[in-house]
Amino acid sequence: MALNPEAEGHTTKELIHEYDWRDVALYALSVGAKRSELDYLYEKRGPMVLPTYAVVPAFFVNELVFDIVGGDLLGVVHGGQGIRLHKPFAPKGKLKTIGKVAGIYDLKRMATSVITTETRDEDGDLVCETEWNIIYRLDGGFGGKPPPRTPKVRPPERDPDFVVEEKTSEEQALLYRLSGDLNPLHADPAIGEKAGFGHPILHGLCTYGYACRAVINSVCEGDASRMKAFNGQFRKPVWPGDTIITEGWNENGKVIVRSSCKERPGEYGFTNAWAEVD
Repeated sequence: MALNPEAEGHTTKELIHEYDWRDVALYALSVGAKRSELDYLYEKRGPMVLPTYAVVPAFFVNELVFDIVGGDLLGVVHGGQGIRLHKPFAPKGKLKTIGKVAGIYDLKRMATSVITTETRDEDGDLVCETEWNIIYRLDGGFGGKPPPRTPKVRPPERDPDFVVEEKTSEEQALLYRLSGDLNPLHADPAIGEKAGFGHPILHGLCTYGYACRAVINSVCEGDASRMKAFNGQFRKPVWPGDTIITEGWNENGKVIVRSSCKERPGEYGFTNAWAEVD
């Protein structure tokens, strides 16, 4: 299916996502939460909900968007992700999400789309907004406009204020997909081979969740409600079983973040990233 530049501006219908403590605990486990983070895993403590859960109700909206935007799904990878939190997630409830195709851009060799979503609770209060940058590796050169320039966020020339090292399991992608991101690139060895990665890769959003936890535990004293925004770009693939190293710098009111893999020193898979915390 060819990429459809005319999809820009399209708004989806409202989709409802009902969830309970099992869903948020499963999500927390899928992004590496440990027994020491019981507030996110045990129903008798709420549980608290990680801010990056914001992407979960948007998964289903993105399915609608992909049908509209088109493109060769074998070449689709996640380029970047942003979230902004307006209020903490309740431990359970019903969320209503609407998505919009904010832009479709031509990178000549590739193409990219930007998808935005708004999620509200049952009272109609805005809970979170998300922004997705999706790269179409096989659909460039259609004569479209180039993307707007993205501000660069680079770590300062000093040692990081925190470093968090966590090993993922070889089943990490299979666990993460249970929250709703069912792209076969993260499960099917034949698809991983055909897409040019050799075998299934870890979801960029799984690395994103690991990085978010690192910020919460290192800067927010474990209190997820203190994170207000988290943005970054995915540059290199991460494989299930890799050890994710997240570094952070407190700088000018924000936390600058980057993640690499211990197995490939100096190769940064998640960069140009920052968190806004209280």
